[in-house]
Amino acid sequence: MKRLLAVLGCMLLSATLARADTIRLGASLQLTGPLAGIARYYRDGYELAVDRVNAAGGVKMGGKVYQFELRMLDNQSDVNLSVRQYVQLITQDNIAILLGPYASDYVLADSSVAEKYELPMIQGGGASDQIFSRGYKYGFGVLPVASRYFSSTVEAMPKLTPAPKTVALLFADDAFDTAVANGTRKLVVQHGMQLVLDERYSNNATDFSSLLARIKSVQPDAVLVAGHETEILNFIRQAKSLNVNPKLYAFTVGVQSDDFRRALGPDADYAFGMTSWLPIASAKDPYFGDGAAFAEAYKKRFGYDADYHGAAAAAVVECYAKALEAAGTTEPKALRAAIAKLDFASQLGRIRFNEVGQIDLPQTLVQVQKGKLVPVYGDTGFMNKPLYPMPEWKQR
Repeated sequence: MKRLLAVLGCMLLSATLARADTIRLGASLQLTGPLAGIARYYRDGYELAVDRVNAAGGVKMGGKVYQFELRMLDNQSDVNLSVRQYVQLITQDNIAILLGPYASDYVLADSSVAEKYELPMIQGGGASDQIFSRGYKYGFGVLPVASRYFSSTVEAMPKLTPAPKTVALLFADDAFDTAVANGTRKLVVQHGMQLVLDERYSNNATDFSSLLARIKSVQPDAVLVAGHETEILNFIRQAKSLNVNPKLYAFTVGVQSDDFRRALGPDADYAFGMTSWLPIASAKDPYFGDGAAFAEAYKKRFGYDADYHGAAAAAVVECYAKALEAAGTTEPKALRAAIAKLDFASQLGRIRFNEVGQIDLPQTLVQVQKGKLVPVYGDTGFMNKPLYPMPEWKQR
């Protein structure tokens, strides 16, 4: 009996020491529900980066080495449940490090929990301008500002032949897409084009027939849509069914996604989108080597191509690894100060937060060409030839 008690005591001591040498990271994500398609990039990006940081030796603080331990909860695409789960992570699960959720509406709600408890939250899932206009001290984001998501698209349009002169803008009624629309209106006018249709639709809409009828009636040269992937899939399918044929259409999300291109097959061709990340070797990274190596590791691990959502998720974990080593502690105020001072190269781009907690990343215009995602236009001009104008559906 004494020997058994001694063994059990050693086991408990070992378990306690093991827990003491771990840093727990927690997130609430849409692992099920209508937003699960994109949210899986965050789940997988978090997992891959945590494993890579641990494999590289973990995080060194105060003369000790710590391993990351990841806890993710499923909010079932319910923002109210997400808020409750972040409270749970903080008050019950004793999570020291908060990873952000996906989607701006969720970040707006969940970052308020982090602010209330004065815990830093770095997130790569929300880009709405509203997130960074509230004067919060503990929130940081690694996506470009939403109001400029269509910047590369609109900048490229006047350089096309024939140049689009009229534009239709559609957007969902959530925080992110509303912010995209607010910025895009100004960009369209600044670049000498006329906005002939400016329409909001309900979040998670499935029927676009009335909007497509209005597009058909005004016949814009270009259609820009800010929405979620499922909405955009429905929009394209119904545009084909109703034979709506602008010269160009571009979307905030979906185009970058492997699932999107598989779901539509050849009907995905000619669609434009934008990305703040490209899988390139010039994007150096302390944990993956570079952006190309990150993309390769991601594809090998999960069986599908990464996009900027997955890259942003991985960058969030990398930020914490760097900040924890710089702070030497998980104490929130010291950690927050270390995050604010970060400045390093990553596979996502340069990580350096401005005074409101956001980084500056350029958007690159991309297009689906014969089933592949091709970078078309960026800061230096055209990178590859765009397929334009888009042929009518019956001519494909």
